[in-house]
Amino acid sequence: MRRSARGARRGRGARLGDTAIAAVTVVALGSGVWLLGTGTHAPPQPTAAEGRADPGGERLAAPALAPSVPVRVRIPAIRVDAPLTGLALTPSGSLDAPPAAEKNLAGWYEAGTTPGEAGTAIVAGHVDNADGPAVFYDLGALRRGARIEVEREDGTVALFTVDAVEVYSARDFPDEKVYGASLRPELRVITCGGGYSKATGYQGNVVVFAHLTGSR
Repeated sequence: MRRSARGARRGRGARLGDTAIAAVTVVALGSGVWLLGTGTHAPPQPTAAEGRADPGGERLAAPALAPSVPVRVRIPAIRVDAPLTGLALTPSGSLDAPPAAEKNLAGWYEAGTTPGEAGTAIVAGHVDNADGPAVFYDLGALRRGARIEVEREDGTVALFTVDAVEVYSARDFPDEKVYGASLRPELRVITCGGGYSKATGYQGNVVVFAHLTGSR
């Protein structure tokens, strides 16, 4: 499942070098193959109650941090504790995915905003692989108010609070809402979701919206 994403210059959104990105796509982040073999139900999906009631009503964020490469992401509520690898664009313009064989590995868009910096940082990971659940299998079960921690190369930990957890179908993915520029430090965590079809695979994406509320 590929989704386009609009960004701007660093500190305002995703970018590649000094050139603004017109479209960045997120590749499929799950295979669903193991679902077919085991008869297991699809990963949890967010309820309407966890959605963003007022997209324009932004809560105050902590002061932005200086740029620093993220090295690890932790989401205690769903037992995520995973290293981060940099993700670049493929020759076709898609955002590359972390290696599917490494189940407990997530990635971040390394040409864009670093988590904690002013702007919209992007973290993506697989929901499953051929062997079973992967790093973000339970992302759809996350709730508003949950904490996300991003450990950074400079020794700081950026602390984010979840504002909303939403699921979007392939046809209705809101590019600007998910990837659009922001003046405050924000984070998006993305995986596959939206139900599963044997014919076409996962039907959309689960997206977590969060903003910086502190650091240590």
